[in-house]
Amino acid sequence: KEAFRKYLDSCGVLDSLTKVLISLYEQNEKPSSAIDFIRQKLGGPTLAEHENLRAELSDLQVRYNELLAAHQAKCRECEELKNS
Repeated sequence: KEAFRKYLDSCGVLDSLTKVLISLYEQNEKPSSAIDFIRQKLGGPTLAEHENLRAELSDLQVRYNELLAAHQAKCRECEELKNS
């Protein structure tokens, strides 16, 4: 337990979390979502950004599969040409 605490301290995690929590404490108007506030302060993506990245990943996966299928078809075509 103590080794893990030292690890967090040496990596700056405790300092960063402390600063974010102090910033949250000092807010006159508390945000509706403390988690979103902490995520934003630590540089993480917002929920909208996360959803956009998931959609982009999905689109890229579809495109990759299309390109892979086209590549495999061309490889088969090349093999057929070599064999004929």
